[in-house]
Amino acid sequence: MNMEWTDIAAERSVLGGIAPFLAGVVVVAMLIGAIWLGARVRAREPRRPRPEEQPRMPDGGPVREERVNREPDEIPKSDYRLTPYEVHGNMGSRPSEEKKRPRWSKGSSGSFGSGGLGAH
Repeated sequence: MNMEWTDIAAERSVLGGIAPFLAGVVVVAMLIGAIWLGARVRAREPRRPRPEEQPRMPDGGPVREERVNREPDEIPKSDYRLTPYEVHGNMGSRPSEEKKRPRWSKGSSGSFGSGGLGAH
């Protein structure tokens, strides 16, 4: 009987048992390291606000929506070509005095290329 093969098989079985154990130890060490790193990052974050620091509703109640019609500023007449920042400045529109909301013309869908007949 050839005993060399049994010696080789016995050596490999020991290695076969140690390798998964070492891989498991490495995985557990990585998980512990990730938890430790997460705790360090969380410790550096600002604390959560206390209940008395939370936002409160204004004394007058909730703020309501306000609808205002706006109309664009007129483009100033000029002898030379205007650049975009010269056209409107900081104010691109102003409140309109008309209270009726503008609507699309009858028979029009209100957008270009929508496939409708439009107002002809």
